[in-house]
Amino acid sequence: MDYNKVNTYLKFDKSRMVNLEYSLKREILRTNRRGAYHCTTLVECNTRKQHGLLVVPVPKLDNTNHVLLSSFDETVIQHGADFNLGIHKYDGDNYSPMGHKYIREFSCDSLPRTIYRVGGVVLAKEKMFSLEGNSIFIRYTLLDAHSPTTIRFKPFLAFREINALTSENSIANHGYKEVEKGISMCMYSGYPNLYMQFSKDVNFIFEPHWNKGIEYQQDQENGLPYREDLYVPGYFELPIKKGESIIFSASDVKADTNKLMTLFEDEIKKRTPRSSFYNCLKNSAHQFYFRPTKDELYLLNGYPWGTVKAREQFMSLPGLTLGIGRPEAFEEVVDTAMPTIENFLQNKPLSGFLRDIDNSDVLLWLLWALKRYADSNEERFYSKYADLTKRIITFIQKGKHPNLVPLANGLLSVDNRIGYPSWMNNSDAPNDIYIGRTGCLVEINAFWYNALRFNQEIAETLKQSQLEKDMELLSEKVKASYIEVFLNESGYLYDYTVGHYVDWSVRPNMLLAISLDYPLLDKRQGKAIIDIITKELLTPKGIRSLSPKSIGFRPRCEGTLNEKVYSAYNGAAWPWLLGSYMEAYLKIFQRSGYSFLDRLLIGVEEEMSNDCIGSISAVYDGNIPYSGHGPISYAINVAGVLRALNAQEAIANEY
Repeated sequence: MDYNKVNTYLKFDKSRMVNLEYSLKREILRTNRRGAYHCTTLVECNTRKQHGLLVVPVPKLDNTNHVLLSSFDETVIQHGADFNLGIHKYDGDNYSPMGHKYIREFSCDSLPRTIYRVGGVVLAKEKMFSLEGNSIFIRYTLLDAHSPTTIRFKPFLAFREINALTSENSIANHGYKEVEKGISMCMYSGYPNLYMQFSKDVNFIFEPHWNKGIEYQQDQENGLPYREDLYVPGYFELPIKKGESIIFSASDVKADTNKLMTLFEDEIKKRTPRSSFYNCLKNSAHQFYFRPTKDELYLLNGYPWGTVKAREQFMSLPGLTLGIGRPEAFEEVVDTAMPTIENFLQNKPLSGFLRDIDNSDVLLWLLWALKRYADSNEERFYSKYADLTKRIITFIQKGKHPNLVPLANGLLSVDNRIGYPSWMNNSDAPNDIYIGRTGCLVEINAFWYNALRFNQEIAETLKQSQLEKDMELLSEKVKASYIEVFLNESGYLYDYTVGHYVDWSVRPNMLLAISLDYPLLDKRQGKAIIDIITKELLTPKGIRSLSPKSIGFRPRCEGTLNEKVYSAYNGAAWPWLLGSYMEAYLKIFQRSGYSFLDRLLIGVEEEMSNDCIGSISAVYDGNIPYSGHGPISYAINVAGVLRALNAQEAIANEY
């Protein structure tokens, strides 16, 4: 087999892999639909405490994930000589062993695939995370060898929460049980068993010790705790012949080792190869699907420390479902959310994953998503969600929302002292980071106008003439007030107003007023806004959260955690806004804007080979070098760029 003839969209050669400054900054992510994942760097040196070969939820303990198996070092043995393929960081920037120097290439098509060469031994390693269970499979194939070869495998166990660190202790259970072609272990009470098994007979040598002082570079750079001890129970050892493949399985359930080969091949067939920009985003979109039970579907907001957030779920819902041809998933997410929505509308206690549904703009984002669904499948919308849409709008219109106050002019007002009114009032921000948007927010009222017009359209279809007339009158009132309150003499929109105060900051929230289905402004006014956003906010990675000409601009996400959060909302760039930007741009310029937008997406496509390969980080520097920061795979950004690609394709198909 010629291992050099691997042709794939995501491929990294030896020169990049052995350069730790490059390879340690790039990560791979694999997930299932139950919240579990595998995440590490390209050379498999963990640089975050959230990294691990097998990271799973443990509902008996809490609602977050836990690292069971941190890493799994391989050693190739020939003629009594050991060649360790693993790599870990220790104090003083010391790396040991230095297994990355044996890597000849890494590619990521259907599977992450690493090729090692040690003398005359050429070994392929492919990783597969099960779509159904909390299991990771690794297939080792000996592509070439000129003499008998043995492989030794050494597991590094953590058994701890993803944001914690562990150290040598006397509480840990060092015992193990022999199972079919492997062993099982459970270090602490409340955790599931970890089953480590192979597809062929293997020898396990019990040689327990703590591997002390492993360090995580990313945490160290961020000023977070970064050093821990990992437990190594011993090692596995087995011979492998040229051309032979073996499968290793790590799981919280016992595997049928006789079926591992077949299972591995069957799982490959379910994968979409990462052979293009769109296919990378499609794969990434699926990674946010979260099924805590077989009858529920939520969307996680990011990795590796993401959770379910109501706002971000509905912001990303159309892109992560309709944007990849999964309308049934859209319905599953909305249907799963329905009990919480109903409790909120009826002023009943909130519980579960969507307890933050009471934040000001969440229902408006849901209505926006439902309009997208109605456009794609009108019949299904009217049979399932038309009544829900009307009831939500009535709920807001009658002032029953705790932080959407209808004003006499028809607009809605919010109080930023109550919850987190908008995406720029981030619930994850430290208490002393304050984004002072309050009163009438430009995007919330654009959403409100579109919701009223949507309801008018529903009433017309259902021949409910009085409701249609009421919505028409109110929407016209809101439109007139919106223009009077937000449109300024400089030709763009105030970001928010409260009393007689107006905020002149040039922010991207006004994009929504010209990208939504029902325009509040005429084409000339919309063009003026697009022009100022293009000149002051557009970057190769997304739209800045604040113009360089506005007070408080800070484009680089660097420094303390507080400084990074401040930058995120005061100058850093967000890729998700490209979806709204492209939709607005094409509404105004139509086909003439196609080439410009096509070039614009090239800058985002470059990110497929950076940070989390095949996905998009949470936020990017607003100026050069436009580096990514925060969660390495972020739902609203993947969804927004998918929307941008779909908008581009739609305009291309019209001509």
